[in-house]
Amino acid sequence: MNLKDHIRQVPDFPTPGILFYDISTLLANADAWQVTMGRLANAVMGQQPDLLVGIESRGFLVAAPLSLKLGCGFVMARKKGKLPGKTVRYEYDLEYGTDVIELQEDAVRPGQRVVVLDDLLATGGTMAATVALLRRMGAEVTGAACIIELSFLEGRKRLDIPVSSIISYDE
Repeated sequence: MNLKDHIRQVPDFPTPGILFYDISTLLANADAWQVTMGRLANAVMGQQPDLLVGIESRGFLVAAPLSLKLGCGFVMARKKGKLPGKTVRYEYDLEYGTDVIELQEDAVRPGQRVVVLDDLLATGGTMAATVALLRRMGAEVTGAACIIELSFLEGRKRLDIPVSSIISYDE
């Protein structure tokens, strides 16, 4: 199955000049979603994760069902102020300004094997920040995975871990 057939491209969203790759059409097709989860499971299972960490917010849609399929835990990496209880935060640079990613303080134990997931890898900034935060918390980050990679933006170059993607756009 060509999963690209199930990705809607939306020009000028969220701002003019941006081409948005919308996975909602993939999620709405049960067969395509099953194939997606199967391919991601094959890409991630060899890393033997204890936890899958999904990056807010579409990464939750990827990591949560995949954690059930693989029989491991699921943790949310969220923007500042979105998680209850004590959190550990990591501030990182954006093209214009900074952002913050947080995990709950007790979400990850030192030595746990972790794979980071998101729906899309673009420039790699948020994924790299999540990896750095997990390492600060003592996790062994064994890899990252996503449904879509915009390979022309070279986001994987910002990561020092194996990265798997099941759909790639070269331009």
